[in-house]
Amino acid sequence: MKKVLIALFACLMVVCCFGLAACTGNGEANIKYNENYRVAMITDYGDITDQSFNQTTYEACKEFCEAFSIQFKYYKPAGDSTEARVASVNTAIAEGYNVIVMPGYAFGATIEATAGANPKVTFLALDVGAGDFSEGYVLPANVTSFVYQEELAGFMAGYAAVKEGYEKLGFLGGIGVPAVKRFGFGFVQGADLAAKEMSKTDRVSIQYIYGGQFYGDSDITAVMDTWYGEKGVQAVFACGGGIFTSACEAAVKVNGGKVIGVDVDQSAIINAYKDGLCITSAMKGLAATVKTVLANTVVGNWSIYSSKISTMGLISATDPSVNYVQLPMDTWSMTTFTKDDYKALVAKLYNGEITVSNDISVEKPETTITVNVLGNIKG
Repeated sequence: MKKVLIALFACLMVVCCFGLAACTGNGEANIKYNENYRVAMITDYGDITDQSFNQTTYEACKEFCEAFSIQFKYYKPAGDSTEARVASVNTAIAEGYNVIVMPGYAFGATIEATAGANPKVTFLALDVGAGDFSEGYVLPANVTSFVYQEELAGFMAGYAAVKEGYEKLGFLGGIGVPAVKRFGFGFVQGADLAAKEMSKTDRVSIQYIYGGQFYGDSDITAVMDTWYGEKGVQAVFACGGGIFTSACEAAVKVNGGKVIGVDVDQSAIINAYKDGLCITSAMKGLAATVKTVLANTVVGNWSIYSSKISTMGLISATDPSVNYVQLPMDTWSMTTFTKDDYKALVAKLYNGEITVSNDISVEKPETTITVNVLGNIKG
């Protein structure tokens, strides 16, 4: 029964979510569940309670492994360094784990240091792009990675915020790494297009800054206090691990202050600060990616990922919920910008009627609205 369930699960996920391969026959033909797989996850800068990247990856791994009685364990490195991450990977391998899941760009050097020496171990990386590896490095056959079109998710959030009526916006990034920049640049472009459509480019503005770290603290909260206070910012897109805490702490001090979440649907944790604080979240399909790849791995379909860096984005013009970049529809709270408006926007993005630049080599995208780039709070 377990082999049937996992085969059907793998087929469903691959066909519906990934579109990379199809099943044959009744879903079990030529598929054998390898009961020797053991899955480990290594955390990056944060931990499994960050309500963001690490937690989502952890929960997806845990849920999948529990469903199919696969042994699972997570490891938190002793420090924020390649050496510490490599040590955690080596410990996991020494303890018998042969599928290693690693979320975050910081794992590029870790993969280079461990994958080649452990060809029988499978490495699944999230958000580790070509630029995170040494020049000329070729992914071994036991490594795969997934990056996302964050600029599309950021675009949706910026567009929605302006359409909902917000005119003074802010972008608070963690560290200015490619994924965070793509979120921010997309956010700026989405706000700009919405302002053009509403003939209010002279009234819409964005304060744009990086915290220099992936967590909030008193210094970052103090900057957010000035944004929501004297600068009159109405809503901040807080993009980068736990840095949202500083935006939330400042927003609740001002009547009407709002926050936009990132990576996953953060409405619950943001609204815990104050009911209705979260406008929406710019999401990417971390959980779907993890579950799909694990499903294919344990039934022997690893070859469809081997040595590849795959870019995940829109796979449907009509059903936004299956896309790998999206806004959460289950917790929709916007009233002026409706779900139907959102679906229409997604269709235009999918069909190419609207294009979003992912060029992060410039200081900021060209816009007609005012964007004040303020550098870094720290570092």
